[in-house]
Amino acid sequence: MSKNVTVKLFIFFLLLIISIVHVYALKDTGSIEVESGLEVENHDRFDTGDGAETDGNIDGETNYEEDEETEDETDNLHEEEELRALWVATVLGLDFPFDEGTTDSEILKGQIIEILDNVKEMGLSTLYFQVRPTADALYPSKIFPWSKYLTGDQMTPPQDNFDPLEFIITEGHKRDIEIHPWINPYRITMEESDFEELAPNHPARIHPEWVVAHASGDNIKHYFNPGIPEVERIILDGVAEIIENYDVGGIHLDDYFYPNESFQDQHTYEEYGGEYDNIDDWRRSNINNLIEKIYNLVKEEDEDLKFGVSPFGIWANKSSNPLGSDTQGTESYYTMYADTRGWVKAGYLDYIMPQIYWHIGYEIADYEKLLYWWSDVVEDTDVSLYIGQAAYRACNPNPASPWYGVDQIRRQVHLNRVTDNVGGYSMFRYEFLVNNPELMQLMKGLNGVVE
Repeated sequence: MSKNVTVKLFIFFLLLIISIVHVYALKDTGSIEVESGLEVENHDRFDTGDGAETDGNIDGETNYEEDEETEDETDNLHEEEELRALWVATVLGLDFPFDEGTTDSEILKGQIIEILDNVKEMGLSTLYFQVRPTADALYPSKIFPWSKYLTGDQMTPPQDNFDPLEFIITEGHKRDIEIHPWINPYRITMEESDFEELAPNHPARIHPEWVVAHASGDNIKHYFNPGIPEVERIILDGVAEIIENYDVGGIHLDDYFYPNESFQDQHTYEEYGGEYDNIDDWRRSNINNLIEKIYNLVKEEDEDLKFGVSPFGIWANKSSNPLGSDTQGTESYYTMYADTRGWVKAGYLDYIMPQIYWHIGYEIADYEKLLYWWSDVVEDTDVSLYIGQAAYRACNPNPASPWYGVDQIRRQVHLNRVTDNVGGYSMFRYEFLVNNPELMQLMKGLNGVVE
């Protein structure tokens, strides 16, 4: 072998060894940084505060501007598998119909198409469409009357036999948007006066013994009593009616279960709760049973259909339960009797989507701490984790607010994308995105929409 060849081979192997050492050094450094961050967050717990989120500066918040390049690369990795969703609320006509209810099918069609086109433009692919806001229906139901928020009253259907649910599914699929009907199982009215306006064929009219009037501040709302077996049956029948007749992606529930501890159902507990030592456990059992039965019903119809819940973001505070999160807010386990952690562990859901509607660093309920807590909850389960995002808080005009501009949402989505077990997000809600160009532009950027 010539001297030149020997020298060249020596240089080649030397460079190869240097490259390998360099790669492993970088890999090890990155691993240590990530693991250290998680370790600190998992152990640095604190209890403080006792109220709802307020605006103001947060001392020591991280500046994420330097992470923009990494964020873009991470976003690209999520392009194929990430859930990118949006809620469309129909209660009170919040997102649909626009302005006020109407029977004009062409107007309703035009509004649905506008919603879907905007959803597509933002790079979103899943829509949670509220079809049962107050024990009513935005489709022709044999169980519940038409929603007054759709046409103005519960006795009047849309013109031309128009079916909003069928139409939004058909048009959604044309745009590769999956539609998941969103139902509120127990709520009957939003105002006390609404009860007198219920249609004669409304289940609450036919069975007033199923109804509990519950004070909410100065207002009174009406709910179906979760402890009555016939109430559970009609809710399940309503779910079956949807999944048997429509090409939906699944069934979606939000955080409305028991309104709070003062719910007047002592007489129902005395009648049906004999095997339970206290009313609290009995109430949780009522909700647990409904969740399990909806899941089984959905899977019996089609294994590919998804059933999920978007509960209040806090299951329990660790001051109340050692398994709880480092928070000091309202607890779904004790207030709404929704054992959301238990549903995950029992496998009653395909996904859970906690509404983490607070900012990063908030002392009462820190977004980051709750995100990590929920990531731990779904670990080693078959339940997917998506996050409900508070888009409605963004673009606060106060420069001192953590919700000033859109950076808080950007940071939260980025944090989702670098956290284990987090598979996507849903923004609450449609109106707040389309009425805010800055937020709509952010969604396009986060979702890789090329203009």
